[in-house]
Amino acid sequence: MSKKLSMKLLLAGSLAVTGLFGTMISAPSQASAATPESLKVIASGKAHIGTPYRYGAPAGITYAFDCSSFVQYVFNQFGVNLPRTSISQAYTGQKVDKAYLSVGDLVFFNTSGSGISHVGIYAGNGKMLHASSKKGITLSNMNSTYYSNKFVTARRVL
Repeated sequence: MSKKLSMKLLLAGSLAVTGLFGTMISAPSQASAATPESLKVIASGKAHIGTPYRYGAPAGITYAFDCSSFVQYVFNQFGVNLPRTSISQAYTGQKVDKAYLSVGDLVFFNTSGSGISHVGIYAGNGKMLHASSKKGITLSNMNSTYYSNKFVTARRVL
């Protein structure tokens, strides 16, 4: 084997090993997989798609929701008791980086310019289930121009 070919093989092997090792070191740990419970949470929430939005909707009603009353209501169906407001909900559970979101995580946004003002439920594939002031309960793309730069934090409560 020629010296040139030997060097190419050695270099290719080194790059392959370095690439594999680098991937193992720098690859983020996987988000938790959707669980049967988190999929049931999403299914329960989706049953309310189209329900109108009402700012300050009282806890427990189902004819209208605001963002936090919707999240509180859905999770309460599964024995997870959440505070009534999005700000309070943002301090419940375990903090999750946006890169590690899993189905059922709570996602929080600053839509008013003054801290956390909106909450939704991560539904997977960059989508959230939430109460929109214009559409009522709906699925929205978190990577849309409206939401992408308004993300604040996420919490895992399941």
